[in-house]
Amino acid sequence: MKFVDLFAGIGGFHVALEENHECVFACEKKEVLAQLYEENFNIKPWRDINDVRIDEIPSHDILCAGFPCQPFSKAGSQKGLEDEKNGTLFDKIVEILAYHKPRYFILENVRNLANHDNQNTWKYIKYRLESELGYDVDKRIYSPHNFGIPQHRERVFIIGAKQGLNGFMWPETTNEITKIVDILDKEPVDAKKLENEKEQVLEIWQRFLDMIDLTDDVPTFPIWSMEFGATYPFQEMTPLNVADEELKKFKGSFGVSLDGLSREDIFKNLPSYAITKSGEFPSWKKNFIRKNRSFYTKYKVQIDAFISDLKNLEKSSWQKFEWNIKGGERIIMNNIIQFRGSGVRVKKPDYFPSLVTVSTQIPIIGWEKRYLTPKEGARLQALNELKLPNNLGTCFGALGNAVNAKIVELIADELIDKNATQLNKPTSEGDEEPNKSISNQASVIE
Repeated sequence: MKFVDLFAGIGGFHVALEENHECVFACEKKEVLAQLYEENFNIKPWRDINDVRIDEIPSHDILCAGFPCQPFSKAGSQKGLEDEKNGTLFDKIVEILAYHKPRYFILENVRNLANHDNQNTWKYIKYRLESELGYDVDKRIYSPHNFGIPQHRERVFIIGAKQGLNGFMWPETTNEITKIVDILDKEPVDAKKLENEKEQVLEIWQRFLDMIDLTDDVPTFPIWSMEFGATYPFQEMTPLNVADEELKKFKGSFGVSLDGLSREDIFKNLPSYAITKSGEFPSWKKNFIRKNRSFYTKYKVQIDAFISDLKNLEKSSWQKFEWNIKGGERIIMNNIIQFRGSGVRVKKPDYFPSLVTVSTQIPIIGWEKRYLTPKEGARLQALNELKLPNNLGTCFGALGNAVNAKIVELIADELIDKNATQLNKPTSEGDEEPNKSISNQASVIE
């Protein structure tokens, strides 16, 4: 069958379908990814989908699209379909489906799309695809680790069939425990080494772990070290809503006295997350502040011995720590590490974090004191043989945005095989003629 690859990125859909089907059109707005797509697949993508005439898109049987996720991602604007830049691109997909009437479509987006705006976004999408266009539609949330790939990265997959799903069964997941060592290269020469300054950050947080009594669990809540020694008010109202003279009675980040400080200096000595115009902190933030202060009270003597090291860390995000491991040895460098905006995060090797589009959050292989390489990242997306961007940030941005090729391949095999009996039928009763791009049906079924 013939397929189109919209918002193609690095080419995950293409890799998933190219063995059994033919790509006849692709679009990708980013120049470097469009050039790579042409090098990898010998197809020059159209750059901006908004500039292409729909009747110029070749006839096709399968439409694939990992349409931009920023409007729905928890890390993005969350404006959904109202996002001025990318929110209307789903409607562009609808226009293409309405004109070309392909037999199938496979769409992919962030998990949050399914629940965005109290599920109103999903209801809108489903209504347009089903009621307006006449497709049978279904969705399922999958992660690569469900299929033996060591990456926890949940995404929603949406499928549609013009002549009905006809007994379609979503691919079965496995209970296989995945480990990152299965996809790592041995001492790769191109691996970026862990910087000395970040290694020193981890040494400080290792001291933090070492001071906790072995009879105590390591806190599962995020550690906000700025709260160690802090007493500023947070229960009833936020600091911005407290009079200066009242605030001066308290202590700010790391126990710094606010007495005698100007208003400007007071807020320089408060955590950035505490400076908000809202009258009251949300309950989750109050909870984290309360737990961190309680923990400090319990381990005050031990923490005070190196609190200055925490205070002097270059970035405020380095002053936060997330230990996402239950039980076992408390050795940071035996695990997977990320320096995130929310803090330094540590996960076990069998729970590899989701690849993200931010180059500063490339996972660190702690026991080798190095970053994940682009080739290893590509394996996590089942994109093993592709030529990748030379720039590390661009590369991991593309991999973080990519659709996982193995999951799409499994879905496509099930979707098309289960509908094989429909291949010789017109797309719908009202069509003037069957989709001309369907040919050699016997070989397709085989």
